Amino acid sequence: MKQGAGIGRRALVGAMAGAFLVLPFKGAPPARAADLPVIAFFRSSPAGPFASLVEAFRKGVAEEGLVEGETVAIEYRWADNKPELLPQIAAELVSAKVSVIVGNSVAVEAARAATSDIPIVFVSADDPVKAGLVDNLARPSANLTGVTFFGGGELAGKRTEILMELAPTAVDVSLLIDTKYPGFEANRAKAESAITSIGRRLIVAEVSGVEELEAAFDRMSAAGADAVVIGGSPFLTSQRATIVKLAAKHKLPAIYDQKDYVIDGGLISYASSFSEAYRQAGVYAARMVKGAAASELPVIQPTVFELAVNLSTAKALGIEVPRSILLMADEVIE
Repeated sequence: MKQGAGIGRRALVGAMAGAFLVLPFKGAPPARAADLPVIAFFRSSPAGPFASLVEAFRKGVAEEGLVEGETVAIEYRWADNKPELLPQIAAELVSAKVSVIVGNSVAVEAARAATSDIPIVFVSADDPVKAGLVDNLARPSANLTGVTFFGGGELAGKRTEILMELAPTAVDVSLLIDTKYPGFEANRAKAESAITSIGRRLIVAEVSGVEELEAAFDRMSAAGADAVVIGGSPFLTSQRATIVKLAAKHKLPAIYDQKDYVIDGGLISYASSFSEAYRQAGVYAARMVKGAAASELPVIQPTVFELAVNLSTAKALGIEVPRSILLMADEVIE
């Protein structure tokens, strides 16, 4: 069990990020040294909340012996939660003949539509076979492979179980879900099954933009929600600071799909490591630059799952964290 505030390190990462993160996409093609292979790091989200993922990705690339700026160039492209920009960015990257494209599942859909030749490494919260990204985890076909980290609804049952252990008197449980996320229907079904199977009532709060978040929490409270499960999506993660504040404002115990929420003041999370998924994606991208084909690189599935809990937030909510959860926790934030 690890202990620590976590905030100082994140602040440092944020400061470092400014040294290498490209500003959100403005329509210009990538600029690079002509003789270097290029890895395109492509996400549908804004850059700011995801500096730790870039750090982890660059670490993975370096582990394969590639040096950014010397033996490989990395171009960073962000769509700022504007899905309409994704096809244009993908087309620019293909036109620039980058060597490899790495992206979250939403960005990868655009990249896959734009090219069947350039290797693509996805980092997906959902089952990549069910999502249609690959037809086989062990030997992916076509030009795609990658990493799945079981965000979204894949761990809905376990998250619900943990939340109910923290808030055993909760009867009405809300699910905050992003309707623009491609996997939201499947994730909703999994969460609904997990919550109703233990005799709780599900209250679904749907959002599709920043301006809807506050109203969604107001609706949850008005409907009598006692606790909330935060669904997974790049958009929701990019708004984690706002979501954490709204959960605190409404005094709602909440469980999240990523540890970063807990570091930012959220109550508890259960997930595989998001940063580790991007480190592994960096390793795969580097191997592809060196000549590996997607079919030679099986889709990586998580083997280690992390539980993080914020004791300060629990205290503010009047929750005494059970010893069973403290013993399970990989990180306890005081």
